Amino acid sequence: MGTVGIKELKDRLTYYLRLTKQGEEIVVTERGKPIALLQPLQAATQIQSREARLAQLAAQGVVTLPTRKPLSRPRRAKAEGTPVSQLVLEERR
Repeated sequence: MGTVGIKELKDRLTYYLRLTKQGEEIVVTERGKPIALLQPLQAATQIQSREARLAQLAAQGVVTLPTRKPLSRPRRAKAEGTPVSQLVLEERR
């Protein structure tokens, strides 16, 4: 497990992400005090957010994350004529 300051992490993010991908755990510090832990998703134990849980499931191969934006809200269809509820009531008679 390595330790890295915020500035160093920011300057060399790709390098530290590559280490994490290879299984390393990295402690992120701010002025010498630990504030975060970078670890591979497979090793994560207490995941809180929905996004992190989905990412972990994707890393395990359980789900496939979407590759495009979600669809916008569908428009309501306007129907003309007799309401379906009225037709059902008439059929019951």
